[in-house]
Amino acid sequence: MKRMRIALVAAAAVSALALAGCAGGGNDAAEEPTAEPAPTFEAGTTMAKLAEAGKVTIGTKFDQPLFGLMGPSGVPEGFDVEIAKIIASELGIDEENIEWVETVSANREPFIENGQVDFVVATYTINDKRKEVISFAGPYYMAGQSILVLADNDDIKSEDDLVGQPVCSVTGSTPAAKLAEIGAEPVLTDTYTNCLEPLRSGQVVAVSTDNVILAGLAAQNEGEFKVVGEPFTEEPYGIGLAKDDTEFRDWINDVLEEAYEDGRYEEAWNSTAGTVLPYVEPPAVDRY
Repeated sequence: MKRMRIALVAAAAVSALALAGCAGGGNDAAEEPTAEPAPTFEAGTTMAKLAEAGKVTIGTKFDQPLFGLMGPSGVPEGFDVEIAKIIASELGIDEENIEWVETVSANREPFIENGQVDFVVATYTINDKRKEVISFAGPYYMAGQSILVLADNDDIKSEDDLVGQPVCSVTGSTPAAKLAEIGAEPVLTDTYTNCLEPLRSGQVVAVSTDNVILAGLAAQNEGEFKVVGEPFTEEPYGIGLAKDDTEFRDWINDVLEEAYEDGRYEEAWNSTAGTVLPYVEPPAVDRY
């Protein structure tokens, strides 16, 4: 493994204590579990700073069923959240010491640039424009832009049917830019859940974003909506972090690859998005 983390080698020997007495009785001491050694990192790296602090601030979405949705407990749930937890755990940080910050499409780069979050896992498509101001680890999932319509709409079958039509998407997202490119009329809001009422009322004919996001919205509102057509883009989801923090990016890529191999990635998928969507093998990380 190309891991920058250097595990501490700690041996905790537990021996049985034999008690002998004139009465002939005695008890064996219970075997104590060996404590998991804390990770250590090269001084000055982001990993070292976060591990020493014992806490991390992570940006994710709070309104994306299956990927990042605020749960009844007040903690977000979903595949992105589980991926973020895996990264935090490799820093030696428990779930209780993660501060979750709602991060919508329009503020992901500013939050990273301003240091408001340590990294972002939020259905975050890797592209060259974004890489001008931040860095990406991953990708860890490959989505594709698709279309959500009312359940009884049989007129819209592909992106060609969106030309000249009002279609809802989110400000600052790659799907919004693609809609303008294909000749649709983007109607923009801050979150995808805010697109549902305009779709219900007929203000827009469709909602368009990544297929996995739309599948979550359809599942959450069973019988109201359906996803139509084939995905017409490729959306590689990455983990956003500070520009040129190469050590942190390489380390996160190492963590992702280990999670692919040891089953944690598939387990995270099956417990979240996998309740609706089939499992697919993760894409290879891009060590640019």
